[in-house]
Amino acid sequence: METLPAELKHVVGYHVGWWDAEGRPDLDTGKAVRPALVLASARAVARAADVDANHDVVKAAVAMELIHDFTLLHDDVMDGDRLRRHRPTAWVEFGTAPAVVAGDALLAVAIDLLAQRDLAATAVLTRALRVLCEGQCADLVFESMADVDVSACLRMASNKTGTLLGAACELGALMVGATADRMRRLNQFGRQLGLAYQLADDLLGIWGDPEVTGKPVYSDLVRRKKSLPAAAALQSDSPAGREFAHRYSSGTELEPYEFDELAALIELAGGRRWAEEQLAQCCDAARASLAAAQPDPARAEDLVTLVDLVTSWR
Repeated sequence: METLPAELKHVVGYHVGWWDAEGRPDLDTGKAVRPALVLASARAVARAADVDANHDVVKAAVAMELIHDFTLLHDDVMDGDRLRRHRPTAWVEFGTAPAVVAGDALLAVAIDLLAQRDLAATAVLTRALRVLCEGQCADLVFESMADVDVSACLRMASNKTGTLLGAACELGALMVGATADRMRRLNQFGRQLGLAYQLADDLLGIWGDPEVTGKPVYSDLVRRKKSLPAAAALQSDSPAGREFAHRYSSGTELEPYEFDELAALIELAGGRRWAEEQLAQCCDAARASLAAAQPDPARAEDLVTLVDLVTSWR
């Protein structure tokens, strides 16, 4: 962060939760799941038990967190989200252009960190970014469509969220000299974990407690997003699903009381149950991919714990 110009550093520091808009210390940071995955994956397959002093591993972990914050800064602008972690988003506080440029700067710094190591590490990240952009593009397109195939929504979520988590796990393994097969298995673990993470996030976006999520109640319904539970309800071909589709696709502005009704319709149409079942299946698939990577059992405990941590939503 110290390499950034003062103006960008101020925006980024506010976004990540180090200080408030005036620069006063105000520590309220995110969960740091992606760097945790880099470190935990490296520990799980390294020849030596202690990898925390491995500068390549630490750089990869930092790069993944910078990339995550780059995507959040841009996502908040694209989605028009005004709150993150209970306070105004960076674009609301500082303007759209500073928020976008701050995100661009984080992307450049992250790539530079990995480029200092070698081309293989950089390629893992850039390949993931291309897939992520594909998922982000699909997410934006889906918002203007009346009906979206559930399988297309799952593919979008896997690309948008799972790709970076997969890259984080793969990078951790790469930095400690793991075999190509182990890297591939850990990437699969991360992608499945990422899809489970998105399912949990989508459930929170409709039924989550704003005090916990830091976002307004029914934030996804307000934007009429084709979140995974909503997409499942739209495709249910049930009376509740058809009613939900009619009201969700109408151009009329929704009254506050209607969001309770829309959430109830999604549940009646089976969208919530389907998402919860998919979440459980993704967690099982993630655990199976992790086992296939044959990690050291004791040093893989952090990865097992992360599956439960990041997919818990109730």
